[in-house]
Amino acid sequence: MPRFVQENARPAFMSIALHGLIVAALILAADFSMRKPQAEDQPLPVTATVVDSRIVRAALTAKQDAARAAAQQQAAKQLQAEKQIQAQKELEAEKQREAQQQRELAQQREAQQQLQARQQLEAQQQREVQKQREVAQQLEARQQHVAREHQRVLEAQAAAAAAKRAAATAAAKRALQAAAAKRLAAAKRAAAAQADLRRQIAAEEHAQQVASGPLADQYRAALQNRIMHAWIKPAAARAGIDCLVEVTQVPGGEVTNARVTKCNGDDAVRQSIENAVYRASPLPEPPDPSLFDRKLVLEFKPDE
Repeated sequence: MPRFVQENARPAFMSIALHGLIVAALILAADFSMRKPQAEDQPLPVTATVVDSRIVRAALTAKQDAARAAAQQQAAKQLQAEKQIQAQKELEAEKQREAQQQRELAQQREAQQQLQARQQLEAQQQREVQKQREVAQQLEARQQHVAREHQRVLEAQAAAAAAKRAAATAAAKRALQAAAAKRLAAAKRAAAAQADLRRQIAAEEHAQQVASGPLADQYRAALQNRIMHAWIKPAAARAGIDCLVEVTQVPGGEVTNARVTKCNGDDAVRQSIENAVYRASPLPEPPDPSLFDRKLVLEFKPDE
């Protein structure tokens, strides 16, 4: 049996017993009043009616049963009311417990929220501290970098100044050496120019002497004789041929070009003379190197 039924059954039973005692008392009182003798000093006319005792007992029993039923019904109603009151109390108590649980849950949620808020605040503070530490480290690193860069700039400036001084010293030294070398080269060029001039003058004097001497005549005669021996006289050639031929040679006497310029012969004669020059190649070397000339103008007179 549930606890609240046990707690409520005892008062209900007591109430039913009380109502039963009250009904019994009423029945006894009624029975006593019915059996009380009338006063002898007040005789009344009597109308006698014979009543069976069983009928009286049945009526009393019915009345007692009705009273007991009413008492039981009243007790049941009271029990029901008490049960309803107890159920209402229990419902209120359940509501209060639920409200208490809701309040406790709300308090727990609020405490949890406060804890989370504190944790978030602490985490935020830790992040701020970490951020400040990182900013400080970055600032210190930047300051160190700036200091190193400043030191590097100072060292670079000092190195550049030293290099500039060294370069200026080296440039001045090179300038002095260049000036000395330039003066020496100028002196050498002047000496070489003087030597070349002396050699040129000497060569010109020697060439003039050779050109006006017998060696030049011998060289020219040798050239003419070589060409004359190489000439094949054409059938239409007349006596008294007199022509000038321009000859281009390279060192060693090899002929590179031959052209008759002035001639009293016909085209066959002119062509035969040019062919003779080519056949005479290489031409004789001069007896003196100063007589060599790349371009020669020779006179061709086969009758002489």
